[in-house]
Amino acid sequence: MKQHHIHIADFTIGNDLPFVLFAGPCVIEGEDFTLNVATQIRDICRDVGVSLIFKSSFDKANRTSVDGFRGPGLDEGLRILQRVKDEVGVPVITDVHTPDQVDKVAKVVDVLQTPAFLCRQTDFITAVAKSGKPVNIKKGQFLAPWDMPHVLDKAKSTGNMDVMLCDRGTSFGYNNLVSDFRSLMVMAETGAPVVYDATHSVQQPGGLGGATGGNREYVPGLSRAAVGVGVAAVFMEVHPDPDRAKSDGPNSVRLSDLKRLLQVLKNIDEIIKF
Repeated sequence: MKQHHIHIADFTIGNDLPFVLFAGPCVIEGEDFTLNVATQIRDICRDVGVSLIFKSSFDKANRTSVDGFRGPGLDEGLRILQRVKDEVGVPVITDVHTPDQVDKVAKVVDVLQTPAFLCRQTDFITAVAKSGKPVNIKKGQFLAPWDMPHVLDKAKSTGNMDVMLCDRGTSFGYNNLVSDFRSLMVMAETGAPVVYDATHSVQQPGGLGGATGGNREYVPGLSRAAVGVGVAAVFMEVHPDPDRAKSDGPNSVRLSDLKRLLQVLKNIDEIIKF
């Protein structure tokens, strides 16, 4: 199967190319905070030699509890992401949750991301793909990897070929996820760039009762394994102080640990692909 390549900013994403990092805090926690973290991640990626797409969400619509922090909302969130693009100088990716958000979000971001829970929603997937922007479709925790070609076909039916498929773990009983690395290989057979979401794969959905838990200590090992299989990109939520993060702290990578982890992943990637 010929591997499809997606061109973003000054780099290219593909399963047979150097891996790209999608990284940032789970949710936009404030303007200065977001710009500061984006700048630090950018500098780390430049030092290591890894291309970056900055990720943060303007709204976390799938919170466990009604009291969970959701973010600044669409307009304010997009304003901050535009500042990241303009002032930090990196492309950005964010989630969309409803078809009516697509047009506004597509005017700012470089890549649109679809939540895993919505991967089977035909109208939603096609609405996002019709934006014409590259799309990262997360595989539902409930879905087999060999079902994802149908989702890919829905997106590509709009004429948009720039579609990535993302694995973020598979439900394994209650409040637990596992990573089946065959999934990455199965989805790569479609030719679409494959993304491994290393931090959501260690989530424990609802594991803290009114909030999502997680095991961030497993992120390095799982991300090493995914890069060893061969992926186009690795997705990580990164935070300066995960214990105080307003969303997904238990499964976020500590910013101070990022550089060393990226150096290891780059070494593995070079062995696998070159």
